[in-house]
Amino acid sequence: MIPLKTLGRWLRPGLLLSLLVMLTGCDAVAILSPKGQIGQDEKTLLITATVLMLLVVIPVIIMTLTFAWKYRASNTKARYEPKWSHSTAIEVVVWSIPCMIVLVLAVLTWRSSHALDPYRPLDSDVKPVTIEAISLDWKWLFIYPEEKVAVVNEIKFPVNTPLNFKITSDSVMNAFFIPHLGSMIYSMAAMETKLHLIANETGEFPGMSSHYSGAGFAKMHFTAYSVTDAEYRQWLDQVRAGEQTLDKASFKALGEARNAEWYPVTYFGKTEEGLFNWVIAKHMGDNKHYGMKHEHKAPADGAAAEGHDAHAGHEGHEGHADAAAAPAEHAGHTADEHAAAGHAGHAGSGE
Repeated sequence: MIPLKTLGRWLRPGLLLSLLVMLTGCDAVAILSPKGQIGQDEKTLLITATVLMLLVVIPVIIMTLTFAWKYRASNTKARYEPKWSHSTAIEVVVWSIPCMIVLVLAVLTWRSSHALDPYRPLDSDVKPVTIEAISLDWKWLFIYPEEKVAVVNEIKFPVNTPLNFKITSDSVMNAFFIPHLGSMIYSMAAMETKLHLIANETGEFPGMSSHYSGAGFAKMHFTAYSVTDAEYRQWLDQVRAGEQTLDKASFKALGEARNAEWYPVTYFGKTEEGLFNWVIAKHMGDNKHYGMKHEHKAPADGAAAEGHDAHAGHEGHEGHADAAAAPAEHAGHTADEHAAAGHAGHAGSGE
């Protein structure tokens, strides 16, 4: 059997090397190198929960190794009590400490879940920047509705400014994630999800789709830039100088360009108003989710059928073009009418 001291000498260099790699590569692990308040709060929560759980795990590991060594067969000096079966003191310790830790974790999780709710606007005296994000095959389209510009695979925003993201999909489900800034949230066709973030440092932060969505998924990434106010205004002027206009026709062409490689950054100097709501509505048709607030009216120009056809190229997804042929009299049904018919139990599903 290998002596404990010898085993320790063998393991020590490996442990030190692992620690060194972790410390030097912290920036590569984005969630452990946050650049915004939301990311920092989530990092604190992650570390706190891990430490609390290690209060049980580490002593158990130490005692397991210690008892195995102390009561080994070759140690004739150790106490030998084959009839021992119970200790009240041990039972109290092994049950009370985990119960207290679970209680603390429960309170911590409850409070942080509400404090870090992605739908909750951030408290700030600075006017937020609203960005409408649409996931396509396989690229991200970002619309700045207040600035009336749009960009593919790039976003810029002022530092220390709240970001109000409105997110949807023109294809299958994806997940919007900027690890340095915080929370991840899904993008889904016919639905709008929300996310509130902030960057407290200037810098260049990678963003991605963290949910597999098809052949070009690996190239579905973008860059988020946190810049000064002056640099942000300069960038907006550069985007506005672009000759391309984002309207329904150019949006359809963009969606049909199903890129296998990374799609280059593209600027649209002008955008058609209400395009984000139109994308949601064209997939919605008459299929209302019970309990959800529906502010997006279904388009009357047959766009619903076009939107459903976009899914046909995805493995496992069938076309839904026949949804456009549903009886028109159902279009006026609201979520409240469905709830009154016995679906009240779904009332919180869309918030």
